[in-house]
Amino acid sequence: MALFALLAAVFALIGPNPAAWAATTERIVVNRYSGLAIEGFDPVAYFTDAKAVRGVPDFEAADSGAVWRFQNASNRDAFAANPEIYGPQFGGYDPIDVARGIAFAGNPNFFVVTGQRLYLFAREESRDRFAADPARYLKDALERWPAVQKTLAR
Repeated sequence: MALFALLAAVFALIGPNPAAWAATTERIVVNRYSGLAIEGFDPVAYFTDAKAVRGVPDFEAADSGAVWRFQNASNRDAFAANPEIYGPQFGGYDPIDVARGIAFAGNPNFFVVTGQRLYLFAREESRDRFAADPARYLKDALERWPAVQKTLAR
């Protein structure tokens, strides 16, 4: 029953047109039970507060087939205007793993904001390695990301 309520809320936000769901081409890590992107953490807060902050149900938006939560209306509006900036790169998959050619979902608590982009990591060690030399890993991750995307379930 909760799934139907969630779907009704999504349709109310974006309408029944599935084309409206695909604002970006990246596959987003979504909790398969709740439909929440990045486990309900506010993607804008990583930039404004420099920390992982849980969003609240009162401030939600739908984008890229996922429901995103925010801590306030201002963050929701900023995301709606620029989801490609505030959404996690590589759809929330760990860029260290993407650079190795595999998709492993990032943990919203392990993050780096660099080059005005958000990256999530599966492990603290991966975050620390990436933070020490982002260019080293981004080159391979960007090169391998199209092939990795093809392995993800639709």
